[in-house]
Amino acid sequence: TNSLLFLCARRIVAHHPLPAFPDLPAHLYPILFQAAFLDGRPLVLRDLVAAWPFPVLNFQRLVGRRELLRDHPCKLCVQAVILAVVAQLQRDLEEPGRDSSGCRLRVLDVTGVPDDPAGRAPDGMSVWSGTVALAKACVEVSKHQREFQRRGSKRHKGRSGAATAAAAPQPPGVDVHADLFVNGTSFGILRDALQPGAGGPLRLKCREFQAEKLSLAGIVSLLESLDPSCVRRVDLRFRNLGLTGLSVILPHLSRFPELRSLKLQYSNVDVRRPTPESALGIRCLAVQLGMLPSLRELNLGSSRLSGNLRQILSDLQAPLESLELAFCSLLPADLAFLSQSFHAPALKRLDLSGHDLSRSLLEPLRLLLEETSASLLHLALMECRMADSHLDTLLPTLRRCSRLRFLGLYGNSLSTAALKDLLQKTLELPELRLVVYPFPLDCYKPEPPRRIPGSRRLYEDPMDGARLAAASREISQMLRNSGRTDLVWTHNPYGHGELDYFSL
Repeated sequence: TNSLLFLCARRIVAHHPLPAFPDLPAHLYPILFQAAFLDGRPLVLRDLVAAWPFPVLNFQRLVGRRELLRDHPCKLCVQAVILAVVAQLQRDLEEPGRDSSGCRLRVLDVTGVPDDPAGRAPDGMSVWSGTVALAKACVEVSKHQREFQRRGSKRHKGRSGAATAAAAPQPPGVDVHADLFVNGTSFGILRDALQPGAGGPLRLKCREFQAEKLSLAGIVSLLESLDPSCVRRVDLRFRNLGLTGLSVILPHLSRFPELRSLKLQYSNVDVRRPTPESALGIRCLAVQLGMLPSLRELNLGSSRLSGNLRQILSDLQAPLESLELAFCSLLPADLAFLSQSFHAPALKRLDLSGHDLSRSLLEPLRLLLEETSASLLHLALMECRMADSHLDTLLPTLRRCSRLRFLGLYGNSLSTAALKDLLQKTLELPELRLVVYPFPLDCYKPEPPRRIPGSRRLYEDPMDGARLAAASREISQMLRNSGRTDLVWTHNPYGHGELDYFSL
């Protein structure tokens, strides 16, 4: 944003305190907030929030695209906003009815703040640290409320004291809409923050809930504490739940009417060898998935589902739009079922990475892609043992996927010639924006990698750097010649921001 108004706002927020702060017109607050956030001015943000003239403060709407948020200082600014809300609520508790600040904030929406789990930026904020900061704020405000009520009870001695304190007008409080991530180290503070429920002055409203390596009891207790009206995604990863664990957790999800996305990757479900117990577990799983009427995205990655996909999806009330089945040991019958199901024409996102497409799965996959070609936006076929001939078989069908935006082929054994042919023939796909291609097969050194002398762990790079650079230049030149400046081809499978289901 480089409008004249925004440039003026940047000049204003460069000074603290803001000039004539109490007399600022309300319509200037959003542009000043944006400038202060993008320029990293936490003190200015604190003052703006303390006098916020609107009932809602939404980070993404104020600051703009996620790309803007990702490229600017974040942690101190988010913390400044949270602390300003806490201070305002504490003042409201101490002086009920006081409105001298003019603050009308009732909803703070911090969803969509980009995650920075690896500490890419020194002042970046991860979803985990954001969750902890919000949880601590809720606990602090609730503690302040209890202390205020206790002081009120002491001032009004006798049996009527507690009643008098309880009857004092309570501030309306603030609802905080957030995406929450919890693991073993943050479980305690989040549990405490969710305990007051809707009664506390600062109330957490979870949009997306992600839990990692928690006990079954811990997951259930947090799910039961969440406000059911806001949750749109539950992501339970790296937890060896198995069918037994899923049967404990999934019934608690039916209380979320807006739940659209369920991610259960690495749940250690293995039903490759049928037993009476596994048949009962699969039936239980299907029934419980069928009790989620809004479900549109399902991720069962790394579960071994061989031959059981029909049974697992049999009770779903509406077609899925995103299905992630990476490394699920699927059989041809599973893909055949999927191609004939009511899910196929609705699928926007499909991940079948980690399956051997060099054999019997290739033709069922081709038929499935035929059925999804009108809707498919995102296709991941990473590490599928595809050679040039297999890609050649799929290519006519891929070219019919006219809405495709993302194609992931990393980890397959494809030659430079096959990749150049793929590029040339998919240039006609108008919405294609990103292709993640493998290191070309002909760019590997002919001899096997050798251990570097004097080292036990490091191996010589098996890649011929000169050949890889030449292949990359050829692909880049083809893209330039085509005029498709909007299309990115990369052999880096990380850091390119895959499309999330909710952005499709």
